[in-house]
Amino acid sequence: MNRAADRLELVADPVRRTGRTLLSAGVEQSYVDVEDPLHLHFEYVRRIASAVELAAPAGVPLDVLHLGGGALTLPRWLAATRPGSRQRVVERDRAVVDLVARELPPLPEEVRVEVADARDALTDTPAGSCDLVIADIYRAAQMPRHVRTVEFAAKVARTLRPDGLYLVNVTDLPPLVGTRVQVATLRAVFGDVCVFGDRRMLRGRRYGNLVLAATARPGGLPVGRLAVAALRDPGARWAAARRRARHVRRRRPAPHRRHRRLTAARHPGADRRP
Repeated sequence: MNRAADRLELVADPVRRTGRTLLSAGVEQSYVDVEDPLHLHFEYVRRIASAVELAAPAGVPLDVLHLGGGALTLPRWLAATRPGSRQRVVERDRAVVDLVARELPPLPEEVRVEVADARDALTDTPAGSCDLVIADIYRAAQMPRHVRTVEFAAKVARTLRPDGLYLVNVTDLPPLVGTRVQVATLRAVFGDVCVFGDRRMLRGRRYGNLVLAATARPGGLPVGRLAVAALRDPGARWAAARRRARHVRRRRPAPHRRHRRLTAARHPGADRRP
């Protein structure tokens, strides 16, 4: 077994008997309730789920591409809330796939898991075949550079249907430089982009997760309803809805892989609060 696999583990939740946390090198990657796929432990996962709920009427099956699998929390949730959804999960780490398959409950037959690089998987995905693409791609606590480019965003956009939705988990810290650049990258490709998350995160006051949503049609995102859904979250704070989901002004996108001299630190306005 390689060193990466040695550092993977599934740990029982001492508080919730049926909860399991996937750790990679000691960093939390996923949380799954082995008896209740509707239980979403992490706040950012609940935010992604709230956006998915607005993507189509309740219960309607979706064609979904997951870039990054982890313990398969969202594929399990989608299979339970939208039976019949065709889901393809792309996970780069074979050790993660093997551990999850061995230690956690089996997946519905509509969920297909494959070991591949996200960029290669997008290239192989037929154009206009997805209602939803969810990206949660991290190696330990870092998002790989190649999934943060305009080129990658364009590949995602190609796979989506005209009203399709792209959701991205972004981990960041003040002053949210990575988030600003990623938003600008998506706006270079998509007609409408917004970011939603905890009020303290949006104000650049703490480290944590934000969710980016993008769609091809300008004005196509239900920002107001996303804000309301965020406020209904069990962990929601008292912040006003417009603080919970907001459109972000255009910034300079992440460079194409052939132009890496431009760094996030040199991004204009990077030290300004949103």
